[in-house]
Amino acid sequence: MRLTAVAAPGVLTGSVTGRETFAAALAARGAEGDLLLSADEEDFAAHLRSAAAGGEFLLITGDDTPADDLLGGLLPRLGATAVRLDLDPRAPDRSTCLRRHVRHRGTGGLRSAVDDWYFHATAPGTRRPYGPDPDQHGELRLPPGPGPFPVAVLVHGGYWRSRWDADTTTAAAVDLTRRGFATWNVEYRRPDRHGWDATTADVDAALSALADLDADLDAGLDLDRVVLLGHSAGGQLVTRLAADRAGGEPAGAASGPARVRPALTVSLAGCLDLHSIHARALSEGAVAAALGGTPQERPEVYAASSPLARVPVGSPLVVVCCRSDDPDLLDASRRFAAAAVAAGDDVTVVEEEGDHFSVIDPGSRVWAAVTAAVRARVQR
Repeated sequence: MRLTAVAAPGVLTGSVTGRETFAAALAARGAEGDLLLSADEEDFAAHLRSAAAGGEFLLITGDDTPADDLLGGLLPRLGATAVRLDLDPRAPDRSTCLRRHVRHRGTGGLRSAVDDWYFHATAPGTRRPYGPDPDQHGELRLPPGPGPFPVAVLVHGGYWRSRWDADTTTAAAVDLTRRGFATWNVEYRRPDRHGWDATTADVDAALSALADLDADLDAGLDLDRVVLLGHSAGGQLVTRLAADRAGGEPAGAASGPARVRPALTVSLAGCLDLHSIHARALSEGAVAAALGGTPQERPEVYAASSPLARVPVGSPLVVVCCRSDDPDLLDASRRFAAAAVAAGDDVTVVEEEGDHFSVIDPGSRVWAAVTAAVRARVQR
């Protein structure tokens, strides 16, 4: 497999680290590639024409110009499909020639973009909307053979910030599909652009959408064996959702039929105590920014949203943490698990060596323990 990356003039010029990061990301996936640096617009156009002829490519830009408008609309005329990468902060680019826009992740975004290209090429999912906004969608993957399949619903993290997308949980989704699960890798509106209520409503709607997916696609989904898995901030979102679906909706929660209830909920290095995470100012005040204020300003929102405040959750739980994670997140997971057990919840704790991202790395020891715990619960 070979990936061509085209950098706009002035982008990554002289960056040895950029070249090394790109090459290492390809090598990690057993792929090869070329990083084409553009000296000027004429050079840029020539590189784009060459890359577009070879299939999906990586477009690395340096300004706010939509990809559809670059060089007078060259890419749409070529019928090109690309993954766009911006190292710096950018608004989402919804250009028709783009399949994904990776942004605001620095040079490390090269790894994200390469991985996204690789998994789309080798294990593509089917993108299905569950709402009208571009961020209201998920990627469905089905194992080979006849169903019904147990379903793994993955909700990504990123401290509820929109620069982090569902691509961060794609590797985990692909691995679970290979293990016999139908997977629904969920994108959702983040509160920094849409507000907290939109975020929680989207995760709820994405779970409910499984019933429609099963009916529309005849996908063979076993809706009695649905597992919610949330990483980091996603761990908070799925645990709160599990409590809502178990029948313990807090005052002011959205009403409606709980058509799909999880058989198991898995917090992967989750943000499980929003009060302490806010008090310790993790990720520069991420909790208050997401929830729209402090616990003193929005006490009801914190009470509804913090998993520690929702025990007993009323649904089986797996709490996963790694000993080299942020000590405050590790502490929150341990305290949540202890409180849930004391409140009568059915809790399995998985604690291993590793860091914050080991829990979504299919090659890690902790991920092997996670999949074993999940399969023991729901896979027949």
